[in-house]
Amino acid sequence: MIRIENLKKAFGKVTVLDGIDLSIEPGEVVSILGSSGSGKSTLIRCINGLERIDAGRITVDDFDVSNPKELAEARKRSGTVFQLFNLYPHLSALRNVTLAPVEVLKRNAAEAEKEGRALLESVGLGDRADAYPAQLSGGQRQRVGICRALAMKPRYLLLDEVTSALDPEMTAEVLEILADLTGRGTTMIFVTHEVAFARSISDRIVFLDQGRLLVDLPCETFFAEDGGMANARVAQFLSKMRKD
Repeated sequence: MIRIENLKKAFGKVTVLDGIDLSIEPGEVVSILGSSGSGKSTLIRCINGLERIDAGRITVDDFDVSNPKELAEARKRSGTVFQLFNLYPHLSALRNVTLAPVEVLKRNAAEAEKEGRALLESVGLGDRADAYPAQLSGGQRQRVGICRALAMKPRYLLLDEVTSALDPEMTAEVLEILADLTGRGTTMIFVTHEVAFARSISDRIVFLDQGRLLVDLPCETFFAEDGGMANARVAQFLSKMRKD
């Protein structure tokens, strides 16, 4: 379980996360919605230890992210896919996928390569294993990024606006891969502006507003008139997203 308790984070005088309480059970798909600046991406970065928290506590399977001695173990349990791919440009797609399993988890190189090729094949990139990031489309690079995260065999997959830098066709490619992963029972925390997709795959919807957790509801309840839509801020956000 990922457990977040009274999480607070500020950048200078700007409070970005203000008393967040949230738990993610294994097997759940939880989408985090909210307008730009609501703290969604910062929350993901706090979970994987890329941002130091100011107060509160985050544990990943009981490993405290704020404890330097436990952070490495917490990170082994969660894989992160970023919005801008963050692939190593001098490494092939396959090497981007296999580097961490070999260097961090000390897996056998031949075994890691076999698993890496299988992962790339599963997302339609079996024939692009030796291509470098510059030779791949944006959608292909994001699929490599997903494979790289999955290669660490994480219990939790953290996805931070993974389609925001993609055109509609490439977005559809990546969303199809993510939908397939949810069908396999992959635990996901999905920060997104793709409201319709979030509605189709999520068990729960979390809505952040100005750094506060405003709503945390089962997906069907969130989109119901007497559920999340009964909250004026949520209704305003969803109305604007439909118009956009």
